[in-house]
Amino acid sequence: MTRFLLIILFFVVSLLSVFKAPAYYFWLLAILVTEYPLIFAGITAALTISGIWVKKYQLAGTIAGIVTIIVFLSPVIKAYLIGYDLKNDLNKAFYTNTNDNQPPFSFSKLFAGNMVVDNKSLTYITYADTALTLDYYPSQIAGKKPCVVVIHGGSWSGGNSKQLPELNSYLAGKGYNVASINYRLAPKHLDPAPREDVQNAIKYLTAHAAELQIDTNNFVLLGRSAGAQIALLSAYTLCNKNIKGVIDFYGPADMVWGYSVPANPLVLNSRAVMEAYLGGTYTKVPQNYEQSSPIRFVDQSSVPTLIIHGENDVLVAYEHSDKLNNKLNDAGVAHYWLKLTWATHGFDYNLNGPGGQLSTYAVTHFLSAVTKP
Repeated sequence: MTRFLLIILFFVVSLLSVFKAPAYYFWLLAILVTEYPLIFAGITAALTISGIWVKKYQLAGTIAGIVTIIVFLSPVIKAYLIGYDLKNDLNKAFYTNTNDNQPPFSFSKLFAGNMVVDNKSLTYITYADTALTLDYYPSQIAGKKPCVVVIHGGSWSGGNSKQLPELNSYLAGKGYNVASINYRLAPKHLDPAPREDVQNAIKYLTAHAAELQIDTNNFVLLGRSAGAQIALLSAYTLCNKNIKGVIDFYGPADMVWGYSVPANPLVLNSRAVMEAYLGGTYTKVPQNYEQSSPIRFVDQSSVPTLIIHGENDVLVAYEHSDKLNNKLNDAGVAHYWLKLTWATHGFDYNLNGPGGQLSTYAVTHFLSAVTKP
């Protein structure tokens, strides 16, 4: 009986690979379920095999166990299918002809670890009330190289430059300088303060380009969640010809629409988060919501854009990326939308998980396409 109940419990957990998480802690569990699927599938397999010795509900438990294993492994299967065409799709989107031998998804990589690159903290701007720092990951390939400016998430009121450092190290290993920046946070600092911080970070990196070995003609912005909104808005409004592209990990692209369709309150009070960042409700300060919506600033001159979003995202609605994708299509801007049907917010916590592998491949391909000597 215990075996059967445990298998049923794991079956319920496996459904987080298919459906959206109903509450905050289930969302955290969903990240683990979808990006570390072999662990959950392995435990379920052990319970299923134990049916050799446990006779009660043996057949029912075995059937339920097999179904549960398949559901746990569904992100792996889906990632393989998406990866099969990903290289060609990216080549078509960005007019490239990459013939690298690295597959977008590899089953063996699910067992791999991550490299670590030493980084240093640098103060890039000092205001009257605060000093802002960035973590600098130098390229591991000699010479002047492009620089990726990473903007962290955290609902505009939290988080810091230490967030998810694995991709920073990976990109440094591939020959990119990476500057993961801190910015002024809400509610003390409202939009457009973070955009000003991005601009000042680029100014600092440009001024110190010789010592940091930065190719100042090639900056790319990369943001996650709230940081993606800042990255998109900065890329589309700063009018800096040296910003060659922007990478959007599950960011809110339409703040007006986002306020009208809030997230599940059991996961996040998204309206309160937006009000703290923009200085009030939409009714009170509609212009702030308009001016902070990246989608409003897309036009034919916008930089190439890579969108990455999981369909089961419960913090930032998948529709944000759909709206941005449509606007970029209408404007004729080179872009690609990597759709991960099983993934939730923060799926890239594990670079070697199904979503982590595909997104990392897409990021490196995009950087190669938009940064030119």
